[in-house]
Amino acid sequence: MKSNTILLRYGELALKGKNKAAFEDRLVQNIRRQLEPFKGVSVFKSQGRIYVESQESLVDEIIEELANVFGLVAFSPAIRVHSTIEEIEQAALAYTQQQLPEIRTFKVISKRADKRFPIRSQEMNRRLGGFLLDHIQDLHVDVHQPDLPLHVEIRGKYTYIYGKDYAGPGGLPVGVSGRVMLLLSGGIDSPVAGYLALKRGVELHAVHFHSYPFTSERAKQKVIDLAQILTRYGGSIRLHVVPFTEIQTEINKHCYESYSITIMRRMMLRIAQELAKENKALALVTGESLGQVASQTLESMNAINEVVQIPVLRPLVGMDKHEIVDISKKIGTYETSILPYEDCCTVFLPKAPKTKPDKDVAARQEARFDVEKLVQEAVLGTEVIDLSPERDLDHELSFF
Repeated sequence: MKSNTILLRYGELALKGKNKAAFEDRLVQNIRRQLEPFKGVSVFKSQGRIYVESQESLVDEIIEELANVFGLVAFSPAIRVHSTIEEIEQAALAYTQQQLPEIRTFKVISKRADKRFPIRSQEMNRRLGGFLLDHIQDLHVDVHQPDLPLHVEIRGKYTYIYGKDYAGPGGLPVGVSGRVMLLLSGGIDSPVAGYLALKRGVELHAVHFHSYPFTSERAKQKVIDLAQILTRYGGSIRLHVVPFTEIQTEINKHCYESYSITIMRRMMLRIAQELAKENKALALVTGESLGQVASQTLESMNAINEVVQIPVLRPLVGMDKHEIVDISKKIGTYETSILPYEDCCTVFLPKAPKTKPDKDVAARQEARFDVEKLVQEAVLGTEVIDLSPERDLDHELSFF
């Protein structure tokens, strides 16, 4: 007898009060989307739990996919049986025997969600524990630190028996917190910022500034590949590729070299805000970490933020580079991010960027060229690329 069901548990959603059902429904929708490649899988919600039922042979693969679904805090492969004491005993015995010889101690943890079941939880613990001790030699009870915490959840017609827990990514289901626009470069930081924004339940659009021929088509493809990786966690992502060559040329022609990064970032935020308005995004997201580089001081952030009216979110603001790199490796973006194809920020990096830029000085330099015209031309010339999670078309998914 092997696992035929996966019990899914969520954390923050339980605290959402009257909105809880909407959050749960979105989580179920996201799980179904994530498991779309698999044949013969059912996803459903019942009595505060979410369940995935599948063929035994698919359980391990499904668990790998569930690890990418924000909103889940844990999940457990389980055996589902009818709620009779005979079936429960046999399933508990089979499950425990499967764990041998790795375990020597156990503890039964029963939960009688259906109060019509005639045996109370504590009595169920004693009865099942005695049954297992009678049928398995050299097995002992340890109520404090058991090798196997054997959970038995009695839920109406069916009972679920499980032991091992897998950690989920936590967070909120993607799509419950509105839409944002991620400024996506080809570096390490911005994809991680996108991942952390997705973890808080946003729907992600991305904008990349491409300065061809100063930056190559390989640099553009690198960003497309990074956005594609993020679809594993956020579903479909729309990538906006903005032509930025003329703007950088004007900045280099009319502005102090030390202010070029500040003014370039101000132009990027202006364009991103216009794209956000067109796509009903409520905030911008950047990969900036406080003090990491010259353009990421508080003075720089203040001078750059001045030109937009919507919030600018910085999920990495308190992280150091090691922490960011660790996350990038975990989510699979690191190897792509370190490919040696420069983006527009690195190509035009000044020798001595201003670390404490003055907003008024930046504005006076921008007055030397037509900011509004350049922004609108960039928005009109933007290429849109819609990316979806890569799927195996040989699979299909069913629900009830």
